[in-house]
Amino acid sequence: MTGSLDIVIAGGGRVGLQTATFLDERAHDVTVVERDPDRCDRIADEYVATVIQGEASNPDILRQADVANADVVAGLTGVAGTNLAVCMEATELSPGVRTVARIDGREKEAYEQFVDAVLFPERAGARIAANEIVGSGVQSLEAGGGELDVIHVRVEAGAPAAGKPLSDVRFPDGALVVSDEAGDRIARPDTTLDPGKQYIVAVESDVADEVMNLLRG
Repeated sequence: MTGSLDIVIAGGGRVGLQTATFLDERAHDVTVVERDPDRCDRIADEYVATVIQGEASNPDILRQADVANADVVAGLTGVAGTNLAVCMEATELSPGVRTVARIDGREKEAYEQFVDAVLFPERAGARIAANEIVGSGVQSLEAGGGELDVIHVRVEAGAPAAGKPLSDVRFPDGALVVSDEAGDRIARPDTTLDPGKQYIVAVESDVADEVMNLLRG
C-alpha cells in the first residue's frame, strides 16, 4: 500500500487517538469508531479523524464507517476479543482489507491466523521506559515480536569487538550488524566497530547477552 490510505480505527481511547493523530499527520484519511460520547467529542475537537459513535463490533456501525472502501481496519480498543471481532467482521464486509488487532499479551500465534498483524502497545511503552532508565549506550527499537530485538548500541573501548572489522568478529548465529558507524550504509565485512560509535544490530533474545559482551564488554 502506498500514498494516502483510508483507515478505520475501532477504539478512541489513548492508543486509538494517538494512532489517529500520527496517521493524520502523515496525510491519511482516518475514521474512528468509539462508543463513549465524551471520547467522541474529544476526538472531534482534535480534528484528526471522522468520528462515528457506536459499538465497533456491530456490523451496521462498521458499514456506517464505510469499511467496504477502507484500506486498513485496526481494532485498537482495550479488549482483545473486541478487536479480533472487528477485524474478522471487516474481512467479511471487505475481503482483502488489511486488518490489525491490538492484543493484551504475547499470544501472537493465537491471533495471526485471523488478522494480518497484531500489536502490543504496552510492550512498546515498556521498551521506551527501559531505554530512558538505562540511558545512552544501548537503545532498543521495536521489532516484529518478542524473540527479536533491533538495538542501537555504542561500542565501548576495551570490548572484545572494539576496533575490529566485522570479518574478524565471531558473532553468534542469530545476530546481525545492520549499519555502519554513520548509520547511513549497510554494514559490510570491512566495517570497523569503532569504540564510541553506534551501530544498529538485530539480535535474537537467546544470544543478546553474548552480543552485548562482544560490543560493550
